[in-house]
Amino acid sequence: MITYVLIAVTVLVSWQAFEKRRLYERLVLWPPGVERFRQYDRLLTHGFVHADWMHLLFNMITLYFFGRAVESVFSQLVGPVVFAFFYLSAIVVAILPSYLRHRKDSGYVSLGASGAVSAVLFAFVLVSPWSWIIVFVIPVPAVVYAIAYVAYSYWMDKRGGDNINHSAHLSGAIYGLLFMLLMEPRMGLSFLQKLASPSLPSFFG
Repeated sequence: MITYVLIAVTVLVSWQAFEKRRLYERLVLWPPGVERFRQYDRLLTHGFVHADWMHLLFNMITLYFFGRAVESVFSQLVGPVVFAFFYLSAIVVAILPSYLRHRKDSGYVSLGASGAVSAVLFAFVLVSPWSWIIVFVIPVPAVVYAIAYVAYSYWMDKRGGDNINHSAHLSGAIYGLLFMLLMEPRMGLSFLQKLASPSLPSFFG
């Protein structure tokens, strides 16, 4: 149920921010707001605001499909409340490198749940590396997608120029993996064992 609550709150806040410019400006990550006005909540609230409906839809669909599976793992190990902490902390951790890089830049703005969603996605990859992930209607094994995702995000972060915070994607991915391994170290060995014994489920049932 935590996944559904996170989606509902994110949709509601994003929708309100679409309609109310002042709310949008108050919630996004704007470095001077944190640095100069001590609005530290921006490090969290930016994860509930999106640029447009397409941005919101993409993140929430991803969270819907993978969040429920990861939340189920958390529920079995430590309880669903820890999953909520994982997601919220991922929003903050994923944006920190970008914030530190741009903290003196008054023209910089970042927003969206992509960093936290990336953390959830990579937590899923750790648990189920050979599950299918749909990429532009093409089914791809999760671990293959993860490798391509990291390579692409790193390359685009260095290249820049597309107004997408690829750094947050990378930071979120790393955080997702580390959080899961610290929570349950045996997942590392389990991941390696699954990786060494590919077992692709039937995509078509």
